[in-house]
Amino acid sequence: MFLKILSHPVFSSLNFYMPMIVDLSHPLIMLAGENGSGKSTLLHSIQYALKGEKVDGFAYTLDPGGVQIDKTFLFDAEQHNPRTQLEYFKEQPEMLEFLQMASHGQVMLSMFRQNFPALPDGTTLLLDEPEMALSTSNQRRVLKMMLELVDRKKFRIVCATHSPVLVDAPETYVINLDNHVNRTIVDETLGVEGSSTIQ
Repeated sequence: MFLKILSHPVFSSLNFYMPMIVDLSHPLIMLAGENGSGKSTLLHSIQYALKGEKVDGFAYTLDPGGVQIDKTFLFDAEQHNPRTQLEYFKEQPEMLEFLQMASHGQVMLSMFRQNFPALPDGTTLLLDEPEMALSTSNQRRVLKMMLELVDRKKFRIVCATHSPVLVDAPETYVINLDNHVNRTIVDETLGVEGSSTIQ
């Protein structure tokens, strides 16, 4: 499965060359890169393409390569944190109690243990920084759970991440957006690693 991005307002402003070819043929893909390099933008763009949605300034073609793409689920660990949306669980007292007592990381692990496996077989699962609240050991657990979803439920997973645990795993295919010629970089006023940024 390949996504060809012909034009995109954000990627154009980052000076990405168009057309941009994104290889989505691997079952477990990590989108890596610096803050502001376009990982989340690409993840959301993949969702639009898989759902056949048109967005202003975003022109693309999708070659599904025989892959069924009608089941797509996007989870943004920052925006979709159930702990910040307790009103949706008023009719589920046990879940409500868990969410009120659990840490952000525990909630994230429960998503991988219970919620994501409940999605239909063959789902394309798009994840935006699922490791955000997880310890290194729990990031390894999440990687194992991703591999099980791919193996047992035939999921395709695309994950935007900063986690070395996920990016460096031999089972993952990495698309590093820092490899593009011009990327958004950290403001020089923040200094360099090891130097003081206090004025």
